[in-house]
Amino acid sequence: MIASEAPVRKSVTVQASADKAFRVFTEGFDGWWPRTHHIGKSPMTKGIIEGFAGGRCYSEQADGTDCDWGKVLVWEPPHRFVMAWQVTHTWGYEPDLAKASEVEVRFTPEADGSTRVDLEHRHFERHGEGWQIMRTSIDSPGGWGTLLGLYAAKAAA
Repeated sequence: MIASEAPVRKSVTVQASADKAFRVFTEGFDGWWPRTHHIGKSPMTKGIIEGFAGGRCYSEQADGTDCDWGKVLVWEPPHRFVMAWQVTHTWGYEPDLAKASEVEVRFTPEADGSTRVDLEHRHFERHGEGWQIMRTSIDSPGGWGTLLGLYAAKAAA
């Protein structure tokens, strides 16, 4: 595997139990995910991760429509979940799961009561031509590192 094909890995420690950290990331997704990060055709009003394997990851839009952007593949609260990232490198929706990358998020309790949250975004090559653009964007300022900072602040609140 060449470096550009490697998964994007980001970690953050949050001042919360694993249970709370998991719930803030998933059930509380709308409370920390920025409104600017969506693929819908009108402004995002709410971000949702449905809490079960097979659940939808989507946003509600100001025009009354829903915009899917992923699917929950593995649901193991409060330890981990995996979702398909069904977003193209041109920031559109990809309905074919075989062409989606994956985001795995793990929640590991620490001795001091905090939780280490490890995120791995992998299989960018499944997106097909242009996948490098997606990987570069996800790993840049404004990508997962910044998003995990927003999440950590909300989890600590």
